[in-house]
Amino acid sequence: MSEQKLTQARLKELLHYDPDTGIWIKAQKYISRGRLSKTYGNQAGYISKSNGYRYIGINNIAYLSSRLVFLYVEGYTPENQVDHINRIRHDDRWINLRHVSASCNNRNVGIRVTNTSGITGVYWHKIKEGWTVCIHGNGKRINFNSCNNFDHAVKIRWEAEKKYNYPNCNSTSPAYLYLERNNLL
Repeated sequence: MSEQKLTQARLKELLHYDPDTGIWIKAQKYISRGRLSKTYGNQAGYISKSNGYRYIGINNIAYLSSRLVFLYVEGYTPENQVDHINRIRHDDRWINLRHVSASCNNRNVGIRVTNTSGITGVYWHKIKEGWTVCIHGNGKRINFNSCNNFDHAVKIRWEAEKKYNYPNCNSTSPAYLYLERNNLL
């Protein structure tokens, strides 16, 4: 038997998706590991310990839950990536998901654990003894001159984010939040 592509109709036969909670419930016809599941009515899927995303197994294939949401709600599987706006990888509520390009998805990341300034793209340059700002735009890293004033460096970062269209991708810019919190906008 050849493997058939999962369709919206077939997905709706197997599972029920609640867009308000992001939870999937198994239907009576749910098939897991090639067998009819006797656990219908239970929540479907698991959260991967390695990457934090929710997966759902259908006919021996592990699907990303967030991609199945688009098939269930909109009737298509996203060509590009699915971004979790709030950055919680297993929060598959419809309001939290958006179909975006890889570059846009990469912009909506949290602050790295190695970041010491609290602002993405703003760091202390030991040799220049000043705050340095960098951003990725047009496929390359762009560096700005160092300055001694942290607030000024954060303003430079925010202006660069606006120039390179980060606000449309980044749901909570640390630079913007810092400037707003300190009445510097």
